[in-house]
Amino acid sequence: MLFKDKGSKFIGYVFPISEESEVKLRIEYLKKKHHAARHWCYAWQLGVEDIKYRANDDGEPNNSAGQPIYGQILSKEITNVLIVVVRYFGGTKLGVGGLINAYKTTAKLILEEAIIVKKTVNVNFQVIFDYKDMNKVMRIIKENKLNIEKQTMNLNCEYLISVRKKNVAKVEQQFINLRCLKIKELIV
Repeated sequence: MLFKDKGSKFIGYVFPISEESEVKLRIEYLKKKHHAARHWCYAWQLGVEDIKYRANDDGEPNNSAGQPIYGQILSKEITNVLIVVVRYFGGTKLGVGGLINAYKTTAKLILEEAIIVKKTVNVNFQVIFDYKDMNKVMRIIKENKLNIEKQTMNLNCEYLISVRKKNVAKVEQQFINLRCLKIKELIV
């Protein structure tokens, strides 16, 4: 994504990330690719409940680049993402307001083009029960549209099920109410 303002070129990139160490690798890659550029400003965010983030102005005036980029991450309500805006200086100073607009606009445009993958936060449970209780267990699974990640059928039945975090208390209570099985949350 390319945005131009008074001769300066702003090129936006968006990367999915799963850990902080990926940020440095992506920045190094872009610095090699755009070795003649002046600034590689960025913002990233990781996590859902324990959120980590960083915004970097890379030599631009304080809060004129990284924060506007991070603002776009927040406005789209996305996480596990890195946005980098590479600036080629065009000879005319934009001022702080112009820089804020340019970095914000470039980040917004690149996010509009990006394919955003929506994922749910799930909790896994192990459910162990007798064959005679299969119908009761399957009714709960179907009613709540749960995913059976793994199943083992031996002396008894064992399912590994995935439950959306927001539904955990309700589903867990339904299984507890059966009183014919063992259920335990698995820490992944």
